[in-house]
Amino acid sequence: MTAMTTQEVATRFDELARQEMWFEIQDEFFADNVRSVDPPNSPYFGYAKGKVAVRKKGKDWVAKIQEVHGTYTTHSVIGGNHFSVGRGMDITVEGFGRIKIDEIMLYEVKDGQIVLEQFFY
Repeated sequence: MTAMTTQEVATRFDELARQEMWFEIQDEFFADNVRSVDPPNSPYFGYAKGKVAVRKKGKDWVAKIQEVHGTYTTHSVIGGNHFSVGRGMDITVEGFGRIKIDEIMLYEVKDGQIVLEQFFY
């Protein structure tokens, strides 16, 4: 079986992201050694390595969300073995109150799996 191309991964990612199926994206595409990186000095989260640690980082974030006022995710833009999407959230978060985050989410694909997710906000 041939590994999915970056374009194929990004297309499927888009389908799932539009449905807010973020954990399904992790299940389907994240490599065992995936890394998740937030900006330096982020008030929210930092760095996680490994599928289990990245899942925990995501679950910890979702658990802090008290209310969702609005979200959007753009279609992916592909460059080589990377793709990125724009993501916006207007949410109320425990410990932070109501916040608006507009970010670029960058993904690196290797052998049909996501090996890096990096957030710029």
